[in-house]
Amino acid sequence: MALMITDECINCDVCEPECPNGAISQGDEIYQIDPNKCTECVGHFDEPQCQQVCPVDCIPLNPDVVETKDQLMEKFVLLTGKKA
Repeated sequence: MALMITDECINCDVCEPECPNGAISQGDEIYQIDPNKCTECVGHFDEPQCQQVCPVDCIPLNPDVVETKDQLMEKFVLLTGKKA
C-alpha cells in the first residue's frame, strides 16, 4: 500500500525532505503523498522515513491503494532505474 497523510497533519515540514522518491508535496491545506511515487521506502530503507519523523503520527497506510511488497519493489525499480 502507499501511505497517506491525514488531516491531523500540522504542516511541520519534516516529512517532505525525508521521502527518497519525492512523493510528498505541499497540498492546498496539508502535505499529500502521490501514491504513484510512494513505495513505503521499499528499496531505500527498512521503514517508511516519513512515518519515522512525523511528530503527530498522521501517516497511515492508504486503504485505497493496496500493493504488495513485490509491487512496491517493482515501483521502486521503475522510479529509480535501480535493480532490487
